[in-house]
Amino acid sequence: MIRINNHLVIMAGGVGSRFWPMSTAECPKQFIDVLGTGKTLLQLTVERFGKLIAPENIWVVTNQKYADIVAQQLPSMPRTNILCEPCRRNTAPCIAYISWRIKSTDPKANIVVTPSDHIVTNVAEFQRVVGECMKFTSDTDAIVTLGMKPTRPETGYGYIQANLSANSLRNKGIFRVDTFREKPDHATALKYIQQNNYFWNAGIFIWNVNTIVNAFRMYQPAMARIFESMVPYYGTDREQQIVNERFPECENISVDYAIMEKAEEIFVCPADFGWSDLGTWGSLHQLSQKDLYGNACIGSNISMFESHNCIVHTTQEKKVVIQGLDGYIVTECDDTLLICKLSEEQRIKQFSGEG
Repeated sequence: MIRINNHLVIMAGGVGSRFWPMSTAECPKQFIDVLGTGKTLLQLTVERFGKLIAPENIWVVTNQKYADIVAQQLPSMPRTNILCEPCRRNTAPCIAYISWRIKSTDPKANIVVTPSDHIVTNVAEFQRVVGECMKFTSDTDAIVTLGMKPTRPETGYGYIQANLSANSLRNKGIFRVDTFREKPDHATALKYIQQNNYFWNAGIFIWNVNTIVNAFRMYQPAMARIFESMVPYYGTDREQQIVNERFPECENISVDYAIMEKAEEIFVCPADFGWSDLGTWGSLHQLSQKDLYGNACIGSNISMFESHNCIVHTTQEKKVVIQGLDGYIVTECDDTLLICKLSEEQRIKQFSGEG
């Protein structure tokens, strides 16, 4: 159910070329149709919150050079809800800025913060979990993060260690966080998944606006003073000018280090709704539907012969015929064709010329 004080914040400022040649620094992966559905990852993110958040309460924080792309892809969202960072300063300054900005117009706001490039396969379950968490934070001082039930010893994600004996009285499916763990090596990840109280850190946070603002005041007072000083300018013609002047003063720090590892009222909601951060071609291959030979094909005119365990993404109407490949990425965009071993995809940035 949509509540008037529910707000969605989408962090969409990331740059990179992990899905090159489709994604580039000029048009990163959150703005492209990675899954071949006709919708970009940003549009899919907004869509799955449709039953929880009204369009006028959707906010996107991005780099100034992507503001027009966001406006084009999300025409139902007010243009004034696109906030532009003048430089990259990690997630803590991004979240502080949007928190003070929302508080200036809705001091009772209840906020969910999410990256723009994640995939969710069970949208109904996702909506149920987020809805329950937003009810929880609307009338408590708690900070809630979603913890994904791990399916493999993944070394590319951080982990949350939950205290499963200390669940909330208000919601028995929400538990206190013991510790946040950095991305582990394979042996450590294997130990984590053999226990039932370790979860992948999805980077999705839910809190009341006053809870997060007060947390910044307590644990990051210098940063809090910067955004507090801008209160007279939020929502005015001078907002961007003042943000451009003051934002670069912020420390380059993640919200995990700045707030989550310091605050006391931190909870995790374990969840299982088919989540992936879609960070690599390998993760796209793993997530996609595959044929009997392990090939995942995204495109309408692809024929595979004597090939196994490949990810093929060719959506520009060309007929593609592949024979004799095992474990390869094949993708094209405009005038560029990439054929690369899946095991060597870490070299794609080098191939793109951006490395």
